[in-house]
Amino acid sequence: MNKSRRNFLKIAGITAVGVTAGKFIPAEVKDSTAQLISKNSGLLKKGTAVKTDSKVRLAMVVDLRKCKEGCTKCIDECNKIHNIPNFGESKDEIKWIWKEPYENAFVDQENFYLSDALKNKNVPVFCNNCNNPPCVEVCPTQATFQREDGIVMMDWHRCIGCRYCMAACPYGSRSFNWRDPRPFIKNINPDFPTRTKGVVEKCEFCDERLSQGLPPACVEVCPEKALAFGNLNDPESDVRKLLKENFSIRRKPELGTNPEIYYLV
Repeated sequence: MNKSRRNFLKIAGITAVGVTAGKFIPAEVKDSTAQLISKNSGLLKKGTAVKTDSKVRLAMVVDLRKCKEGCTKCIDECNKIHNIPNFGESKDEIKWIWKEPYENAFVDQENFYLSDALKNKNVPVFCNNCNNPPCVEVCPTQATFQREDGIVMMDWHRCIGCRYCMAACPYGSRSFNWRDPRPFIKNINPDFPTRTKGVVEKCEFCDERLSQGLPPACVEVCPEKALAFGNLNDPESDVRKLLKENFSIRRKPELGTNPEIYYLV
């Protein structure tokens, strides 16, 4: 075994110990981080895996019938509070929320007889915070992990920029910082961390707002109330009521990722 291989195995071993150690946090420490959020979402606790008996399963519903063409308020607010840089070039673009033509966003739902209103509509798309996220499976450092409530998180300090998660995501929901983003942020929000060159980022359902009992920023600022957010496991939540009373579709559900953003059409 050559020296470089020994060094690699040594580093991998240290990383594995660190990652494993992170899973065995005492219950009393985990409980001390619990935060109450909105009535629809229930109690959140930090975690690294989804449990089948979890009482909370967070999801978003987008009503495309209400979403107005040309409106970007959800995107603008997300960019502002999350310090998303504007590099001025599409090849380096960082996207947490963006809009895609319906036919691109829902390739499997496209057909010749779609109404013109839907066929020509630009729809908001996000990280789907999938129930079965392939990005989590391929991350070698657990920089991307899933909380007990289902949100797929990013630990930017652990991210090594391998971009495996980007390759695994079938939705193109992750962006990579090819350059230092800080000089390209017009007004830095001091309440949210900036990122560094060489890390991946994405939407996390505004977890920093959830911990304060606030809904995601996009939901709050939407003038048409086209976005709803809450606990799928609560029959009385807004999202459950909307899904029960309306027909909904999801992006590429046939892939088995079980996306947790639902679109009303």
